[in-house]
Amino acid sequence: QVRLAESGGETVQAGGSLTLSCTAAGVAVSDFRAADVGWYRQAPGQKREMVARTTRANTPVYSDSVKDRFTISRDNAKNMVNLQMNILKPEDTAVYYCYVRIYNYARTASSDFWGQGTQVTVSS
Repeated sequence: QVRLAESGGETVQAGGSLTLSCTAAGVAVSDFRAADVGWYRQAPGQKREMVARTTRANTPVYSDSVKDRFTISRDNAKNMVNLQMNILKPEDTAVYYCYVRIYNYARTASSDFWGQGTQVTVSS
């Protein structure tokens, strides 16, 4: 059973930094290495939106709102994906969710997994 556990969310002042971490349990290292991983967020009353994601080739994609401020990274040996967030703004306040898409060997099918979320609050 795949379980994603996020950590690192807290309240921080505008202009500050945070690092979110997500560890995937119940996933073989080889499967995680081949997975797509990412971070999404959902603010109150808003739809969940993509923040950053990367593929097995480690080619990151960022939303325009966080480009040049956030950096996604992955440690395949630890089944971990991190999100370094700099120059935080009040509009970054949201619940942040870790996301992992696990593929079968032939990459003809996949399964999506989500963490429970971690709250990030940026005060002005």
